[in-house]
Amino acid sequence: MAEQQSSAPVRASADATAPASGVIHIRTRHTANFTVLSNKLAQRAGSAVTVGVAAYILSLPDGASIRIDALCAHFKEGRARISTALNELAAEGWLERRVERGPGGRIVTRTFVYDAPGATEGDAPGATEAPAARNERQPERAAVPHTVPDPRATAVLGSLCHRDRRLVLSERETATLAPAVAEWLGRGVGPYEIAEALTSGLPARIDRRPARLLAYRLAALRPPAPAAAPTPGPRPVPLQNCDGCDRAFRAPRPGRCRDCRARSDAAAPLVA
Repeated sequence: MAEQQSSAPVRASADATAPASGVIHIRTRHTANFTVLSNKLAQRAGSAVTVGVAAYILSLPDGASIRIDALCAHFKEGRARISTALNELAAEGWLERRVERGPGGRIVTRTFVYDAPGATEGDAPGATEAPAARNERQPERAAVPHTVPDPRATAVLGSLCHRDRRLVLSERETATLAPAVAEWLGRGVGPYEIAEALTSGLPARIDRRPARLLAYRLAALRPPAPAAAPTPGPRPVPLQNCDGCDRAFRAPRPGRCRDCRARSDAAAPLVA
């Protein structure tokens, strides 16, 4: 007689190895309709709204809208809390918004969601390169030089959040904006003046990542390059005091003025 198998979930039993208190997991093997979350995200300290928004976005299929209006239609939280959650996820590298040129030259915004901060599009399954043909060597990839941003520029960008708490930048955004800030510094603009130009008169609501707004201001308000120093002209001939009449006249060396030289030549006897 065959042994009967029950499909009912196994209840927790009193096990000597089970903890006496705290959570006890009853695990179920999922084969469909599930999402894998890293513990770094699931156990993220801070706002539960941020974790919930991240988990919901990761569960959506590619192409689904995650605009603030769409997220507000799903969650009960308002636009401000949803926007704050998206900004926190972007600052920590969980998602990234890019403005790209789509088909027909149309400008579109694409949102890339990462299940691990610091991952790249090449880390996704199915994005691996095709294997090389037999007896053929793949060309070596050129090493991408790592440019260390100007520490003065990064200090300016890091101080912006103290002026406006919405201007929190990720490490990648700081490295992208640092060259433009360094150019301002090279044109004689001080750190305080740069921070003032980037933070004064900001809109009451920033719908997109603040890095895009800062990049626009750095380009639109860029100060002019310092004017080249004028080429010095020829030095004037110095003034001299005439040895005959003590009148001032211009000559490269001391001596007599033109009138005194003329009188001296006129008074000189003619030689036969």
